Amino acid sequence: MSKKLFIPGPIEVREDVLQKMSTQIIGHRGKDASQLQQNISNKLQELFYTKNTILLSTSSGSGLMEGSIRSCTSQKAAVFSSGSFGDRWYKMAAANNVPADVFKVELGKAIESEMVEKVLSTGNYDLITVTHNETSTGIRNPIEEIGEVVKKYNDIVYCVDAVSSAGGIKIEVDKIGIDICITSVQKAIGLPPGMAICTLSDKAVNRAKKVPFRGLYFDLLEMYEYFIQKNFQYPSTPSLSHMFALDYQLDRILKEGLDNRFKRHEDMARLVRNWAKQHFQIFTDENYLSNTLTVIKNTQGISVANLNEKLQSRGFEIANGYGNLKEETFRISHMGDYEIEDIKILLKNIDDILGFYK
Repeated sequence: MSKKLFIPGPIEVREDVLQKMSTQIIGHRGKDASQLQQNISNKLQELFYTKNTILLSTSSGSGLMEGSIRSCTSQKAAVFSSGSFGDRWYKMAAANNVPADVFKVELGKAIESEMVEKVLSTGNYDLITVTHNETSTGIRNPIEEIGEVVKKYNDIVYCVDAVSSAGGIKIEVDKIGIDICITSVQKAIGLPPGMAICTLSDKAVNRAKKVPFRGLYFDLLEMYEYFIQKNFQYPSTPSLSHMFALDYQLDRILKEGLDNRFKRHEDMARLVRNWAKQHFQIFTDENYLSNTLTVIKNTQGISVANLNEKLQSRGFEIANGYGNLKEETFRISHMGDYEIEDIKILLKNIDDILGFYK
């Protein structure tokens, strides 16, 4: 039985988008492939509100995260973490022998600009990482305010993990001053897993030129130079199947209208939050709530695993809490191509299972 996925990703993919993945393969070094990749790049620049170079990677978003912290740290990285996926940046740095320090906040709290200012004022760092949308806690970190702090320091490369927000929440890369903004296609963009995207600024390119050991597959400088010199090509074999679907889906996204898409995500988020407040509690600091995912505190002590089992028998799936928050919280995503009506049907089924009508 197929299920509607209301988990942090992957999410349900439209049938017409899936069909595009079965497009007959073409040679990835030919003109048609270059044109396809150029079209995608142009559309992604609109989505990210940027003039910076767009790079595509046949990987998960973690690949480009690792590539960015390894390729663009020449002194030391400051990793700001508000949960499990913020911690992942630090693990990547350590695994690649990249000097880094991690600065954590309490789960459910946001990384605020004052904290970043204090760290950067030491002069010890030349790259920072921030998770825009922390799916373990439902926090949306204030990347705009953090960007204003970073602008005071000309030598800081600003990296943002927007894996679970891009395509559902407005991210004005150039206005904010983000040097590397990373996402994956299987969340708010609405494709199957297997492709990652990042924006890359001139500052990031110039920094990478100063870093001697950048790895190979995720060497952002090699990807960039190949892309520029070889007319929208990549050094490794790309997933053309994903590209066919991405090109098509970006047309759909732009046709919907970016403001309309972001407003739809906000409306879905508000519906879930109101429901959560009625029956449970929001786990997250309500000043920094995500519009693509809500983390709900299990104040009624229900068995989230049992709830999910019953939901799955009805064709739905939500997510338990992540890591230490398992059973203490549960997570409902509201991203991609879902509509308000889809959220209402999901919540009605949860109400029915838990007896909230009584």
